[in-house]
Amino acid sequence: MDIQEKYTASEERYDNAENLYARCGRSGVLLPRVSLGFWHNFGGVDPYERSRAITHYAFDHGITHFDLANNYGPPYGSAETTFGRLMDDDFRPYRDELFISTKAGYDMWPGPYGDHGSRKYLIASLDQSLRRMHLDYVDLFYSHRYDPDTPIEETLQAMVDIVRAGKALYLGISNWPLQPLKKAVKYLQEQHAPLLIYQGRLNMLHRKPIEEGILEFCREQGIGFIAYSPLAQGLLTDRYLEGIPADSRMAKDHFLHPYSRTPKLLDYLRELQAKGETRQHTIAQEALAWILEQEGVTSVLVGASSVAQLADNLSVVSRA
Repeated sequence: MDIQEKYTASEERYDNAENLYARCGRSGVLLPRVSLGFWHNFGGVDPYERSRAITHYAFDHGITHFDLANNYGPPYGSAETTFGRLMDDDFRPYRDELFISTKAGYDMWPGPYGDHGSRKYLIASLDQSLRRMHLDYVDLFYSHRYDPDTPIEETLQAMVDIVRAGKALYLGISNWPLQPLKKAVKYLQEQHAPLLIYQGRLNMLHRKPIEEGILEFCREQGIGFIAYSPLAQGLLTDRYLEGIPADSRMAKDHFLHPYSRTPKLLDYLRELQAKGETRQHTIAQEALAWILEQEGVTSVLVGASSVAQLADNLSVVSRA
């Protein structure tokens, strides 16, 4: 695709709205059941035209929610820089149709103020994110992880003040344990900046949000839940059934190790493959469908290294 070619979104992007969207808790926000995550494949090391093609396909098929974080890349910040370029090239006319999130909480820059949960870090990080993304505000800002060494009130009040300053419309929490989450929900309610959504790692191999009661608590409180790593970094696909491809994440990425490919996992994958055949699902589609069938789950974040991969994942809801 020529970089100068003007992008015009498909007029049919909302034709499947009855299947594609779900209400986020008890809020006024509808999120697509499948959202696009920028954790991988959108960094400075990735081809821009591929990232552009993936986001075009996503939006053309009703995916309005793009999920980022300050340190997504690599290198850190580069996924947000890519998104800023996409805004300028293609998506500026559609800003009010998009629901953009970013986060702060993990390592971002050197020194004592570029990590964890202090007011200094959260506000400075979001200011940097907005500059990289060429945005005046984000729709959703997350505390990316719980920081036991910072008073919870400091972290939460910084988030409240971010909303009051107009830098974010809604607040989210990611990866917090249940008890701090309960305190956060109460504090934010008292400050009239209620928690919109919780983001947690949930898949068929990692069920802690269910086992620890986080999903149930969110459901009871009217808080949305969005699942990340739904395919366990690619383990819940047919990618590794016959070996470890040289170009795969397991072969190249420190987030996924070869020792993850155990005989027990392979047996489980073959069971999923057989089960999925009865529903005309791939292993990946079966894994995504399982998450979306959990009561209280609003959306699932998928990454994509190609348009074809995103189309395959999105077919889980388009068939509904």
